[in-house]
Amino acid sequence: MDKLKQLESFVSVATRGSLTAAAKAEGVAPAIMGRRLDGLEERLGVKLMVRTTRRLTLTHEGSAFLEDCQRLLADLANAEASVSAGGVKASGHLRITAPAGFGRRHVAPLVPRFREAHEDVTISLNLSDRVVDLAGEGYDCAVRVGDLPDSSLVSVRMADNRRLCVATPDYLARHGTPQQPSDLARFQCLLLSSEASQVRGWAFTIPKGGGTEIIHYRPNGPLDCTDGQVLHDWCLRGWGIAWRSTWEVEADLQAGRLVEVLAEYAAPPNGIYAVFPQRKHLPVRVRLWIDFLKQHFSRPDFWREGATAQP
Repeated sequence: MDKLKQLESFVSVATRGSLTAAAKAEGVAPAIMGRRLDGLEERLGVKLMVRTTRRLTLTHEGSAFLEDCQRLLADLANAEASVSAGGVKASGHLRITAPAGFGRRHVAPLVPRFREAHEDVTISLNLSDRVVDLAGEGYDCAVRVGDLPDSSLVSVRMADNRRLCVATPDYLARHGTPQQPSDLARFQCLLLSSEASQVRGWAFTIPKGGGTEIIHYRPNGPLDCTDGQVLHDWCLRGWGIAWRSTWEVEADLQAGRLVEVLAEYAAPPNGIYAVFPQRKHLPVRVRLWIDFLKQHFSRPDFWREGATAQP
């Protein structure tokens, strides 16, 4: 059985949520999709999905394998497009979206540079913290930060992102340094007052039973704001400890303006992704934009220096 067809069928079933839906999309019988999945699991020697008459659930191994498969299939499609394009120039209108704060800092500066390299492409950039419906609203690509929900979208991981506690050296000199997450109760913490990803609080890794677990701690603080950039500015002014992303504070850490605290309790990194709708033939302009982002985001110096850093 064709290995590529097995992978394509696995992705289709996983993203559509059922054998029937995937089979209908391909125009084959559900039994054929089932045999392909059985063959894939037998070849790998691992269970990827738990299938019942009512629902289909990915195993832990299946979830990890899905992301790898989506990336491999996207890379293959890009390689084929590169060959078949035969040097055809990118053209047309590119509609992209990104989170507001991240987009202002790390996406918007790259857009004119991409346009300079591809003069036949016009670009619309939407900066919004809501989750944009790419297919429904006609967007070609989104940049998203954090854990991705299950969907039929294709994602390509560009870089790692960590959330960490930071403060100025002066603040720590005046108030001391927390040694464990519970110590934050004695410090001035700068809080984001409304963001879905922080409803449960700040995430930390703690030892438990010979291993570790993720806990969420929501500190109290005298100042909160709905805007992450304001928290960043307050933190730089020495008004407390903030929980921020490396994409936002990496340059400050490198320059010594901020210091990481509770580093040994930092939660595992999440990702920075390019996300786009599943398409059989990805337009050249979209493929080149994703490659352009990956070229920059994969470089550690980009996060220290921003778009001024040359690839």
